[in-house]
Amino acid sequence: MGQNSSQGCRMSSPVRVIVVGAGCRGENYSQFASVHPKRMKVVAVADPRKFARTKLKKQHKIDDENIFEDWQSVAEREKFADAVLICTPDRLHKDPAVAFAKKGYHILLEKPMATTSEDCTMIVEACTQSGVILSVGHVLRYDPLIHKIKELIDAGVIGDVIHIQHLEPVGFYHFAHSYVRGNWRNETESSFALLAKSCHDIDLIHHWAGARRCVKVSSFGAVSHFQRKSKPAGAGDHCLDCSVERDCPYSACKIYLDRVKQGHTGWPVSVICPNSIPDIESVTEALRTGPYGRCVYECDNDVCSNQVVNMEFEGGLTAAFSMVAFTEEICQRKTTIYGSKGELSYNGHEIRVFDFLTQRSTQHTASSDACRNFGMSGHGGADYHIMDAFISAVANNDPSLIRSGPEETLMSHLLVFEAERSRVESRVVNCGDSWQSYSATQH
Repeated sequence: MGQNSSQGCRMSSPVRVIVVGAGCRGENYSQFASVHPKRMKVVAVADPRKFARTKLKKQHKIDDENIFEDWQSVAEREKFADAVLICTPDRLHKDPAVAFAKKGYHILLEKPMATTSEDCTMIVEACTQSGVILSVGHVLRYDPLIHKIKELIDAGVIGDVIHIQHLEPVGFYHFAHSYVRGNWRNETESSFALLAKSCHDIDLIHHWAGARRCVKVSSFGAVSHFQRKSKPAGAGDHCLDCSVERDCPYSACKIYLDRVKQGHTGWPVSVICPNSIPDIESVTEALRTGPYGRCVYECDNDVCSNQVVNMEFEGGLTAAFSMVAFTEEICQRKTTIYGSKGELSYNGHEIRVFDFLTQRSTQHTASSDACRNFGMSGHGGADYHIMDAFISAVANNDPSLIRSGPEETLMSHLLVFEAERSRVESRVVNCGDSWQSYSATQH
């Protein structure tokens, strides 16, 4: 891995990590140091919000000289750590990723990599040229059950993969929180929903397709329901002052205030109070003065609430992906993979394989030894497993431990951009020749 080979098998001392962006993801990933202090140490934090960086400073006993308001100040210093966790907003990924790669830092980059295909390509090129490990935060790759799906496919239990059907149920209040009122509601400020929410899922489909390249893609989607024309008669512009609030499933009072009254101060309540500990007073004030108290029918949201993507891969493999906001379950993916010898189905809890020859079903589970403390149980324990893999990869200078490395992740991101181009331009997109060169690199 070039200039950082001196890190070799340095398991005896902890991997020194800088956290850039101390929001939900940055804080969650950094907790690996609390679980395994002999393997990882957080030595610096950069965040423009004083409350966020002070919180991490206290949690990890970071020296005063290593508390920064911006990532540029960190990058200007001589290299003083092994790796950096980049968990800034989506549109602020490319510049720090390129800068830290050039400084020789190994990088865990929250998904999506960046908000344009050009920026994604620049990140991969910078990491490749600098010889640093790049792990992109496709945490679902590290979910033990989802990883088991790939192992079963590769073992040939369902024969040749013919068709993949995959559903992401976002969750009715999750979508209202993140994509109507929250940080990912507006494409100009963040990115389109397929990239922000579902690059995970397109990546999984691309992963399950194996060596086969996607040749055609089409997509349809819309902003449904969360529009002014759907606003109930008599509804106010803010939930705290709304006469029909009690009859609205998307009420901010139900999503936030009721939760904090029950003692729940984690996500999503923690998000709306970025500068204080969530309690009834601070949450009420946030709803009164901030974006999360707005009526869902009076927001500046413009990202799709429901979208389908159809893909054709080499060899005739087809795939269909659906993302929908209006669901009971939150992010409990459902997948069916149809093969020449059997059918594999996944319901978010277990895998079932039906064998055509024996006409018998087999259930498969996967154990997770993920730590359930320190907030490391997110995404079915995958938040823990991605950090476990990344820290091991850095400590042993072994990029093979990374399941979502640079080239393959770039390929799946390019597919997301092509799918969105299909939706916007209302046409089938033939995936370009540029894919050939990336595919050759990957395989």
